[in-house]
Amino acid sequence: MTLDGYAASHAAVAELQEEDRLPTYLTVRTNKDLNNVTEQDHRRVKQRVMPMRGCKCFAHAAVTLSGIELVHQIEKEEFDISALCVPQV
Repeated sequence: MTLDGYAASHAAVAELQEEDRLPTYLTVRTNKDLNNVTEQDHRRVKQRVMPMRGCKCFAHAAVTLSGIELVHQIEKEEFDISALCVPQV
């Protein structure tokens, strides 16, 4: 897991590991640049979600976000849609 230098994040992960909610073998590293790559990927999600007034139900939010992420993966060619297409004869 890559975190930025914010101390509260590291304390939260350590606390979750003590409570056995996260595995103890989890490696936590601090690297601002690697974390920025992850944040850059979420920029498109943030742009789509900001105009919404929020979801009333967690399940609806999960479906909406997974759809946005799937479209983003297809655009970046990280998801192979050839298996979903019917072969042309």
